[in-house]
Amino acid sequence: MDDSDDRVRVWLVERDLDQRNLVTLVYATPDGDRRYRRQLSSAALDRGADVTAATTVAPADLEPVEDPDRRKQYAEEARRVADDRDPDEPL
Repeated sequence: MDDSDDRVRVWLVERDLDQRNLVTLVYATPDGDRRYRRQLSSAALDRGADVTAATTVAPADLEPVEDPDRRKQYAEEARRVADDRDPDEPL
């Protein structure tokens, strides 16, 4: 069974670097209600790991965004990125 139709497009809305040189990428749905978090080492990024404006994920990989202010922020940023970038465009 092909579940590719079940995948959800999410847009890059946040990128953080912590003290351990881990980069956390947060992608959100256009309404800001759900997010997908991905962590990469900064070394992986240096080696060319793909970070694109958008990605598609399985619905089970999304988590709810509980904070209403954060939902609004994510929705605004997702809309901005979607308007300005192609989904496969590297960022």
